[in-house]
Amino acid sequence: QLHSDQDKGDGSLKYILSGDGAGTLFIIDEKTGDIHATRRIDREEKAFYTLRAQAINRRTLRPVEPESEFVIKIHDINDNEPTFPEEIYTASVPEMSVVGTSVVQVTATDADDPSYGNSARIIYSILQGQPYFSVEPETGIIRTALPNMNRENREQYQVVIQAKDMGGQMGGLSGTTTVNITLTDVNDNPPRFPQNTIHLRIPESSPVGTAIGSVKATDADTGKNAEVEYRIIDGDGTDMFDIMTQKDTQEGIITVRKPLDYETRRLYTLKVEAENTHVDPRFYYLGPFKDTTIVKISVEDVDEPPVFSRSSYLFEVHEDIELGTIIGTVMARDPDSASSPIRFSLDRHTDLDRIFNIHSGNGSIYTSKPLDREISQWHNLSVIAAEINNPKDTTRVPVYVRILDVNDNAPQFAVFYDTFVCENARAGQLIQTISAVDKDDPLGGQKFFFSLAAVNPNFTVQDNEDNTARILTRRNGFSRHEISTYLLPVVISDNDYPIQSSTGTLTIRVCACDSRGNMQSCSAEALLLPAGLSTGALIAILLCILILLVIVVLFAALKRQRKKEPLILSKEDIRDNIVSYNDEGGGEEDTQAFDIGTLRNPAAIEDKKLRRDIIPETLFVPRRTPPAPDNTDVRDFINQRLKEHDTDPSAPPYDSLATYAYEGNDSIAESLSSLESGTTEGDQNYDYLREWGPRFNKLAEMYGGGESDKDAS
Repeated sequence: QLHSDQDKGDGSLKYILSGDGAGTLFIIDEKTGDIHATRRIDREEKAFYTLRAQAINRRTLRPVEPESEFVIKIHDINDNEPTFPEEIYTASVPEMSVVGTSVVQVTATDADDPSYGNSARIIYSILQGQPYFSVEPETGIIRTALPNMNRENREQYQVVIQAKDMGGQMGGLSGTTTVNITLTDVNDNPPRFPQNTIHLRIPESSPVGTAIGSVKATDADTGKNAEVEYRIIDGDGTDMFDIMTQKDTQEGIITVRKPLDYETRRLYTLKVEAENTHVDPRFYYLGPFKDTTIVKISVEDVDEPPVFSRSSYLFEVHEDIELGTIIGTVMARDPDSASSPIRFSLDRHTDLDRIFNIHSGNGSIYTSKPLDREISQWHNLSVIAAEINNPKDTTRVPVYVRILDVNDNAPQFAVFYDTFVCENARAGQLIQTISAVDKDDPLGGQKFFFSLAAVNPNFTVQDNEDNTARILTRRNGFSRHEISTYLLPVVISDNDYPIQSSTGTLTIRVCACDSRGNMQSCSAEALLLPAGLSTGALIAILLCILILLVIVVLFAALKRQRKKEPLILSKEDIRDNIVSYNDEGGGEEDTQAFDIGTLRNPAAIEDKKLRRDIIPETLFVPRRTPPAPDNTDVRDFINQRLKEHDTDPSAPPYDSLATYAYEGNDSIAESLSSLESGTTEGDQNYDYLREWGPRFNKLAEMYGGGESDKDAS
């Protein structure tokens, strides 16, 4: 209860409360100042509360005294039982442990105030698990209570522990928990064979390594404490048999160590021992931790297959031997007393290519195909030996054939080299490092020599003497516009006997590079052609242009040849002159050499025009001739034109007959040719032909010779 000295009991004062739980857990009577709790208070939730109270005037609401602070402390009572963090605990302890061995500690907690009375004082006790285990009352440590507890007798135990407050006195609250305790194994039991003598049987044909049977010693322990190692410690077959321990089953497997022979020995006796591998020194007094048994092995008689003289054969042969060469011989015999003859054969599954063959009678293996070490260095064959009298009884033996190397392969470039040289390269600059490989494998290792097939003015090769070589430039500067690619033949030789060599060609592209030697462009056509025009298109265009040029040149040459043909090919045969001119005209339809209308209409004669069918080499100004009279017939017109051509040095001596293609009727002159005009109209002087040059010398001689003959007659 709160009370103010200013309170006269007339109800003029009002009490107010603030702080922890004010208005919810704690309320105050405004008139009397009594403080009440609204519900049950739990100390375990909060042990104390801080509150502030003040008395104020009910009318003015002004405080009549300063605010006062007080603390409400909750006194504890024993209302919480001890609790364990786990409902069930799991623990283990080795078997055969001494009394008092600690197993596990359990701890309970109590929410009551440990500083107030005995409400939180806990005492532990065991409700279940005696007389095997005990618990310390103050600490809760569980310990063994009996000596030599044996796991093989009982392995699991369940212990119930009680924790009680109030110091374990009457009226205290309690809680319990369960502890499951397992006894772990220790090696306290030796192995034991269930039988003193074990009998086994095996055929004499069993190969080495064959399992005859097994023996097993039992051990009551588990895990590594039950692991056993078996060994043969005595007997007359210690050198004929082996025993090995199989870990997963803990059995001893007896196997054949050497080939058996019924005719030599039929019974063997072995003494086998089984011993624990992990022995605990604390339990030596329970030992010894081993046991023995007798194993008797009987050998059974069988018809034995042939026996080879060796378990395997190894033959070495050079790869260049001739076909039919014997590489080795295998031998086998029949171990039985009958000693049947043996027939040998090759298992073709081990020689699918049929490279080898074997003589069926003596076991000689020879080659039937050429050998190549580079294809296969080893051949693993299987030879079968069978008795002739019993072919089903066979024996196999592995034959390993090693092919020895012969230097029969030339070295080659190790990889394909994409080599380039910069246009601004200097003499002696490294452009490529090359190496080689060889399929052969000489005893002294690979050794290669590099050289050029011929002296090259642009590049050279420098052997590094470590099976590599450097390609160096020999001059300054390269131009991809002149030569864009160089081919450099390099000769690679080995040092084995006989020496093998090959020539590899390096393709070296000329490229544009920056100042650091980094390649920028290697395409010469990129600087000459627009984008998108390939090398093939460029070549096609150039070929077309070249073909057109050749056609034009040939046409011009033929035309010039036709203009400069000699008029007379042979001075003996003048009759061929017209044919040799190769200009006959086209008759009346030929309007290129003359105007047929002029012949039919003499009145239409115009001034002399240049000929349209030829182009004279030297162009003279034509002379004007007076027009023929209107009543001149065709004969007079032709004679007039003939005279003009005879006296005109600029007109070539073409046959007028072929040009005009008109002879007239019963010509007295018998020919319109200008070659005969001199005989009908008087002598003609042809000395001026010599002044025309060497091409007219032949014509001048013909006309000059004609006058001499006429004078002589």
